[in-house]
Amino acid sequence: MSAQQNSPRTTTAQRPPGRSLMWPAVAVGLGALLVYNSFETSADPKPQSRPPAAAASATPGPTLPHSAPTRLSIPEIAVDAPFTPLAIEESGQLAAPPADDNNLVGWFEEGASPGERGASIVAGHVDTKTGPAVFFQLSTLKRGSTVDIAREDGTVATFKVDSVETFSKANFPNDRVYADTPSAELRLITCGGEYDRKAKDYADNVVVFAHLASSKDA
Repeated sequence: MSAQQNSPRTTTAQRPPGRSLMWPAVAVGLGALLVYNSFETSADPKPQSRPPAAAASATPGPTLPHSAPTRLSIPEIAVDAPFTPLAIEESGQLAAPPADDNNLVGWFEEGASPGERGASIVAGHVDTKTGPAVFFQLSTLKRGSTVDIAREDGTVATFKVDSVETFSKANFPNDRVYADTPSAELRLITCGGEYDRKAKDYADNVVVFAHLASSKDA
């Protein structure tokens, strides 16, 4: 992905007439995940300090042991997609899901796995040069919507959406999105807002905040 989000562990923009949109991308700086939106421009993010740990809750929610995710299902917006692991490259950026696959989501594998204690980071493209992609309708989710993630250990973790928010990339709240959490939480991230043709980037990021509500055997 080469789009911009900001910091860890892509809402539909106006399309420029006669042009294909660039893809979202993710970069990491000192433990902070940054999503950039243009494959044609190099990102040069300023170093960011690691966000402060969230205050411990008196009653943490349920958690699961570590296990890599295998498939993401959000029937409400017709999402049924496999996962690919995302890792930090030598450039300091987090490798993006393949740009030629519009039905694939990426998971930052050095962070918490979905269902494990902490904030698990999942990123996906909003569109590709050929059309809408896996997170094209992510911004339409509502509080109470559910997200299912199948895991390698045979369990399916069900997350309930707490909020869906849009943030300017220029003022991305790293501490809210990437801070450690005492319970199992999920962040679904894609690009959003207006598309800047000159910068070849979206102005915003859409972030879905969700928590683990239950789990079951597949």
